[in-house]
Amino acid sequence: MTTHSQGIRIEHRGAVPQVHPTAYVAPTATLVGDVRIGPRARVMYGAVLDAEGSYVEVGEATVVCENAVLRASAVATNQPVRLADHVFVGPHATLLGCTVRRASYLATSVSVLQEARVGAGSVVAVAALVHARTELPDECFVPPYMLAIGDPVQLLAPGDPAVPQAIGRLGFANTAFGIDASWTDRTARHERIAEVRAAEFGAHLDDRPATA
Repeated sequence: MTTHSQGIRIEHRGAVPQVHPTAYVAPTATLVGDVRIGPRARVMYGAVLDAEGSYVEVGEATVVCENAVLRASAVATNQPVRLADHVFVGPHATLLGCTVRRASYLATSVSVLQEARVGAGSVVAVAALVHARTELPDECFVPPYMLAIGDPVQLLAPGDPAVPQAIGRLGFANTAFGIDASWTDRTARHERIAEVRAAEFGAHLDDRPATA
């Protein structure tokens, strides 16, 4: 593996990560496939940016902190991860196939799921979840540990009895994995999800270290 100022860079599906000369990628950060790191961006220790069949784009002066995971996908539809300029992504955050507009702040352990959009200047506080296909307006604030869901967005607390129905209406399995399994048929749905991911991640068998 290449372990220099551009981190660990992996050629995946024929694509090689691209890092702007003014960016910093920590030696233990991992960039896989079509990952594009913009000017003065900072990708810190242990972060994983995995393009799969799509791409990951990190804008100017955007910060991705320790152990964050950014994963694009093309399983259901093309779902890149796009971070605009001056975005802050906190430690242990998980961003899957989503778009985050400029000057947004995503705190520690935040999750933003497939096809969600975070409006410019928004704050997603510690351990909050922005669910699939949710649209946060500009300068929205999602409090700690809350669930943001839908368009227009609804904020729900953990344990709110409306949560299961709200998630059920999303058709999450279809959005994330292209699976139409019944919401109630959990065993069949989870089995199919594992098969889809196993096939997708099987492409890593052909990965190789990216050359400088």
